This record gives sequence, C-alpha cells and structure tokens, in this order.
Amino acid sequence: MTHAAPVKLLLIEDEAPIRKFLCTSLQAEGYSVRERDLGEEALRQAAQEPPELVILDLGLPDIDGVTVLRRLREWYTGPVLILSARDQETQKVEALDSGADDYLTKPFSVPELLARLRVLLRRAHRSAAAPSAKLVLGDISIDLDAHSVQRAGEEIKLTPTEYKLLVTMLKNVGKVLTHRYLIREIWGPAQVVESHNLRVLMAGLRRKMEIDSSRPKHLLTETGVGYRCRE
Repeated sequence: MTHAAPVKLLLIEDEAPIRKFLCTSLQAEGYSVRERDLGEEALRQAAQEPPELVILDLGLPDIDGVTVLRRLREWYTGPVLILSARDQETQKVEALDSGADDYLTKPFSVPELLARLRVLLRRAHRSAAAPSAKLVLGDISIDLDAHSVQRAGEEIKLTPTEYKLLVTMLKNVGKVLTHRYLIREIWGPAQVVESHNLRVLMAGLRRKMEIDSSRPKHLLTETGVGYRCRE
C-alpha cells in the first residue's frame, strides 16, 4: 500500500489482545494508528485529531458503539468500518443505518479487513476529488449528463428506477447499502415500498448489467441487510 503520508486511523476496541494485534497488523501496512478502548475517550480523540478512517467495535464498556457512531456522524464524514462480535442482521442494519460504511464480524481475517479498508479509502478519495460526469466500474460506465449506460461498450436501456439504483450503487462502491436506504433513495422518503420491490428491481438490473446474473460480479447481496457494489 502506497500513500504520500500514513493514513490516520482511529481504532476503537476494548479487548486488549485484539487491539494490540490489530495495531501491529495495521502499522505493518503503513497506517498511523491511534487506539482507544472507551467510547467517550475515542470521541475526544477524534475531535482533537480527526482521523481519515475509523474502525469501531460495538461492544464498548462505557457507551454502546452505535451511540459512538451516531455522535461521530454529527460531524465526521470519513469512512467507518464496524468490527464486532454482534452478528445478528438487525444489529448490522442498525449500525449501517446509523452511518457505518461497512461491517465485519468477528472472528475475521486480516487480509479481508485490509482489503475492505482499501476499498473504503479509495471511495473516500474519489468522493473528495472533483465531481465527474461519468461513473465507471469495470466494464460498466454511466454518463450522468446524457443518462446513458454502457456495458463493455454496448448501450444498455434501463428503466428510470433501474437507472437510479445503478447510479446509487456506483456512487457508493464498497459501502453496504441497507434496504431502507436504497428504498428511500430510489422511491423517496414519502413512499411506502416493500423490500420485495427492491429485490425484484435488483434482479432486473442484474440481468441487464451482469454477465451472469445468478453469480453477480459487482452487485452483491448482503443477506438480510441490503446490497454492496464491489470493485
């Protein structure tokens, strides 16, 4: 991993062995790590020295990790990856709807963690760059001005809702988007739409955009939670 300067990462984890292991692994990859084991201390640290990336455990001893996340999101716009032993879908959805970008369940592999961090950083860097009239992912490209979509150079006709879904996914590469978030983005907050409608919409979009819709390469399902656009 190559950076002009080490990426500032805030690690919020109360289990000392895991925290020490993660610090060693992340520093070996070139990250500049600040570590905290309490939520309140972590919030103060983030305010004093804003990180470029946050790894947050939900099971903290002083305040719940979701509370930390919500307070952090009052001002912090960088990527947040949840690292937690809580594996219930409702808990994942709550964290993601509260502002998390990704969720990794313990036990985890370091290579997967590092890969997810790289994706989140690339997405953050793209968002900070000058806005582009085009979105590109593999052989998929969208001309936002012309509202045209191509796959491998061939124009693909999408319905208005399919287009909205594809643009939303490509603007959030690497981020897990919950059913609730996508429904709100596509149909609007005032509409009452069931998750089934979203599943049908995604199935139709995959048939048009994926080479094999039964084994999607880019538009992935996060079971019980939502969808992720993979690079």
